[in-house]
Amino acid sequence: MEVILGAIGLIAFLLIGGTIKNAERSAKRAVKRTIREGFSSQPPKRRAAPVKQTARSTQPAPRPSTAVAKPVIPAQPVAAPSPTSRSVADTTSPFDETSAEPSLEHEEISGAAYVVDGDTITINKTQIRLFGIDAPEMNHPFGKKAKWALVALCKGMKIRAVITDTDDHGRTVAKCFLPDGRDLSAEMVKIGMAIDWPKFSGGIYRPLETEDARKKLWLADARQKGRMQVWAKFEARQKSGTRAN
Repeated sequence: MEVILGAIGLIAFLLIGGTIKNAERSAKRAVKRTIREGFSSQPPKRRAAPVKQTARSTQPAPRPSTAVAKPVIPAQPVAAPSPTSRSVADTTSPFDETSAEPSLEHEEISGAAYVVDGDTITINKTQIRLFGIDAPEMNHPFGKKAKWALVALCKGMKIRAVITDTDDHGRTVAKCFLPDGRDLSAEMVKIGMAIDWPKFSGGIYRPLETEDARKKLWLADARQKGRMQVWAKFEARQKSGTRAN
């Protein structure tokens, strides 16, 4: 009887023990399931989008302008070109008195000189008569020598012409100077290739004349004295082929 009761007790113990273990296992499984379901029921967390940082401008903010608006000045009329800038159609041909126009007084012209004769040059297409002197014409005695003497003085030089007046033929009259300051009129008188013309110079070049200047340049001297009949006789002899002494 005791044996049976002991066996029954053992079986009951085993059954109870197994039931407890099963219950513990079921409880653990239930707890794990609950935990998993609890976590799975929460919505997934979203990562916040990175915020783009805009670069700060290193340039200072523009300051309000304090400039005062300038008044509008009406355009000035364009001045008419100087008469001295008008070109000479042909510097090698005889001077055309009808087309001559006076130049502005005291204006200056500078540049290389083209020699027309012993007392006439052209600078920048403006024909200029040397101030205060009289040289022989090209067809007069010593006319060609006077021209080449003036060529020798002006060759390779920049001549400065200070305009003083216009002559009776409308040509520009000017005091002309070499780069070293020498007066071309004075130089031509010194070498005997021109004579002073007191009517226009006031006699400032007369002391520079050579002793034989007025004898050599007798036609120029006759012109200054108003003896134009001497010119007429000379030109008549030229046309007839007779040379004057």
